[in-house]
Amino acid sequence: MMSDTKSIKKKITIDPVTRVEGHGRVTIHLDEYGKVEDSFFHIVEFRGFERFIQGHPYWEAPVLVQRLCGICPVSHHLAAAKAIDQLVGIDPRDLTRSAHKLRKLLHYGQVFQSHALHFFYLASPDLLFGMDAPVEKRNVIALAIENRELARKGILMRKFGQEIIRAIAGKKIHGVAAVPGGMHKTFEPAEREYFLDGKELPNIETMIQWALEVIALMKDYSEKHRSLLDSFAAFPSGHLGMVGEQGNLELYDGKLRAIDADGKITLPDVSTNDYQRYFQEGVERWSYMKFPYLKELGREQGWNRVGPLARLNVCTTIPTPLAEQERRAYVDFTGKRVNNSTLYSHWARLIELLHCAEVMNELLHDPDILGTDLVREGKPRLEGIGIIEAPRGTLTHHYQVDEKGKITRCNLIVSTTHNNEAMNRAVRWVANNVISQKGTITEGMLNQVEVAIRAYDPCLSCATQALGQMPLHVELFDHRGRLLEERYKNG
Repeated sequence: MMSDTKSIKKKITIDPVTRVEGHGRVTIHLDEYGKVEDSFFHIVEFRGFERFIQGHPYWEAPVLVQRLCGICPVSHHLAAAKAIDQLVGIDPRDLTRSAHKLRKLLHYGQVFQSHALHFFYLASPDLLFGMDAPVEKRNVIALAIENRELARKGILMRKFGQEIIRAIAGKKIHGVAAVPGGMHKTFEPAEREYFLDGKELPNIETMIQWALEVIALMKDYSEKHRSLLDSFAAFPSGHLGMVGEQGNLELYDGKLRAIDADGKITLPDVSTNDYQRYFQEGVERWSYMKFPYLKELGREQGWNRVGPLARLNVCTTIPTPLAEQERRAYVDFTGKRVNNSTLYSHWARLIELLHCAEVMNELLHDPDILGTDLVREGKPRLEGIGIIEAPRGTLTHHYQVDEKGKITRCNLIVSTTHNNEAMNRAVRWVANNVISQKGTITEGMLNQVEVAIRAYDPCLSCATQALGQMPLHVELFDHRGRLLEERYKNG
């Protein structure tokens, strides 16, 4: 970390933030009295996909954009596919029944495995061992040593979702499933039986039961740590997500709804095709990530959280019985129609995990996923918009093409960009309420900054993970630029 010797401020730098997808850093600025003056969550990687995809034929987009991310390639693949459908004159609901249901199964398998990955691998060590636990305990290996059965279930739940992806797309990462106007291949009877008979892999009914068990674990944790969940990184915000015709939770295709911190509707179930009428994107000089907001409310008031917490806030019901029962228990426990407390994201994510398992169960028993009528054609257009609810929140792909089908413009609003303002405010909350002002750096204090960010499950660069260790290096300077303390830890 560099320090300007003329500065009158101290600065703490956390670089990189660990146990998240991608790479970012946090800087916390203190005045000469040790009081937090400001804090920033920096996204320091530049990807450039919106630019270099230009000139490629539109049908390559669903394959190319998967390379944005090794964690959620399916989400980008399907959002792009929905946009490409429009370019060939097919709206999402005009796909064949088989194509629509296969895409939906693929999508819910992706959300299921991603939620399992985040909870068991990234978040649970903080919850089960505590934010101040020794760093060597805050990882999935320590979880496996402490609770082997819980770790085993987490690994197999993620594997189940990945196997759904492999069966439909050919491989777990960067497979090919969707084509313009439909799907590349159908589901074979033997493939379906693999997920139902439980011979080689715990079956879908087991996934539902395990999801219920981990929700029960989260309930127990919440009852014991209610004051922490209610207060930690709690602040008012807007919330954005897709809903179905009756206001139900919808992850694949629906309308956009936003509410404010008190539940007042700020975006009244509008078509995803009209997103440009309602959203603007701001930029800041200290981050490569954009800041989306509702035009009508402006940059200061119009930003929204997205993802599981937001989706449970904006929907009125969940269209699967067990998840709806758990949603009601969640709302009853919090006592709030709108939940603005960051740590409740974990409970909300697990309710969605259960919902995904229920939807996959329905689809795996649906004969349409074995159908062979997979592609439809329409009258070509020059513009296509695809929006889905990715694991981390609302994801937008927007393409314009020329008469030859070459992409001339691409706009991507990745889920984590919607949460950009929220993550910065969460860091600021921790900085103001937790960080020591005595000129020392504690391991627990640093981890609480990361806990606030991890709750949003950010995919910071929408890129594949780095290999090897991710060491954290923090330096604390006084107001004259003198190094007071230096600390290291591994990721």
